[in-house]
Amino acid sequence: MDPIQKTDLGTKQKALAINLDPRIYGSFAEIGAGQDVAANFFKAGGSSGTIAKTMSAYDMTFSDAIYGVQQGRRYVSEPRLIAMLDHEYELLIERLAEQRGSNTTFFAFSDTIAALNYHKTNEGHGWMGVRFQLEPNGQYNDVVIHVKLLDNDNNLQQQAVGALGVNLLYACFFYHDNPTNFLLSLMDDLSKDRIQIDMIRFEGPDFSKVDNRLMSMLLVKYGFSDVAVFGPDGNNMQPSEALYKKHIVVIRGRFRPLINLHLDMLNTGVKQFLQEPDVDKNNIVVITELTLQSLKERNASDSADIDEKDFLDRVDILCSLGQTVLISNFHEYYKLVAYLSKITKLKMGVVLGYPNLEYIFAEEHYQELAGGILESFATLFSRKVKLFIYPTLRDGMIYNCLRFNPPSHLIDLYRYLIANNKIEDIRHFNENNLNIQTDKVLQMIKQGEEGWEEFVPPEVATMIKDRCLFGYICESNPKEDEII
Repeated sequence: MDPIQKTDLGTKQKALAINLDPRIYGSFAEIGAGQDVAANFFKAGGSSGTIAKTMSAYDMTFSDAIYGVQQGRRYVSEPRLIAMLDHEYELLIERLAEQRGSNTTFFAFSDTIAALNYHKTNEGHGWMGVRFQLEPNGQYNDVVIHVKLLDNDNNLQQQAVGALGVNLLYACFFYHDNPTNFLLSLMDDLSKDRIQIDMIRFEGPDFSKVDNRLMSMLLVKYGFSDVAVFGPDGNNMQPSEALYKKHIVVIRGRFRPLINLHLDMLNTGVKQFLQEPDVDKNNIVVITELTLQSLKERNASDSADIDEKDFLDRVDILCSLGQTVLISNFHEYYKLVAYLSKITKLKMGVVLGYPNLEYIFAEEHYQELAGGILESFATLFSRKVKLFIYPTLRDGMIYNCLRFNPPSHLIDLYRYLIANNKIEDIRHFNENNLNIQTDKVLQMIKQGEEGWEEFVPPEVATMIKDRCLFGYICESNPKEDEII
């Protein structure tokens, strides 16, 4: 099957197809945003063949009595969704397994949604998930997503939730063997200006070969979200929940591979950020950022696609070093800062190399903005953010903030940013790292040159050798399991 093939089935057709399938039977539990998912199945016809029960515990006391009290009493959250799936699926098995378990694949669909309120003072979002069997009496699988609702009308947001829920349930039963098709089908009868999906997680025996980190990358690649995040354990995280009310330190790179310079940048940058007087040392999250552009091979073709194995090789190394990884579609730093500023109001630090400072002050990168470089700087520097600049060695000379010479008409602007503590040199860096270039190390690895190990952290060198990463020639290449 073509991995980017999409179905042309509409919402009603999908709901009817499920209703007419005698094997599929389950329950719906929805909190918030109406009952539009279950309603689609009722309206399609033949719903008695699919629906064992529908319910909604809108009242908080009822919800707590049924699903338990969540920490912080958060009702639109992943823990609440999981509690709903646990409860509803257990009831299905308890009450119906003996009667019809031998010829039925059971499912429990749940969502908890905060749609736009009457005064339009909130941002619509929510959690949605399905627990389901693919074989009678089989083990269950889970698919969980987080969605942002972008319509500026409550009824339209409810309709979007209804269509998305039908797409999700249909995909669980009909696209489970092709996660890329699964993902793409979620947008059927919808558009990217109506919803964003910024987290998806596949779990269960039938998804044993699905790498959720890869699915995070595909969310950004296909425009379902501008950002996706996963932790050192490889588990996908909802960006707002992972970064909410945190001090954020971010370092961007290709990390192909991660070398000693990257680690020194990160360690020295974080150390200096911690010395800032308005930073709570106990409330910091450090993230390594990979942009879509950095995931593409640099060659003559601008349309170069992303090598999925190469992507996983890079994140395997980052995760092994305990890094939280953020994938973004933000080529410009001001766009990244604008996004993060919606999540946290606390001070942020951006660690970058000297060439990136030059890039930020190059006006040709802001031609699409009516206000040009000033508009981008208003976004980048008006927030509580500080840039930490790691130096570069050129022609035997170390270049840092003191040696930076922006265009003459921007000199006063640059001095203003320095004077107001918006840009600072990284101190106490390891000067030996300035002779290391990522591309040179990669070339040495591919060509089997001796000595490349001294330019990368020891644990990275070990992983490259053990797993034959980045073109490293192993004596024997064990056959790898297929990664979907």
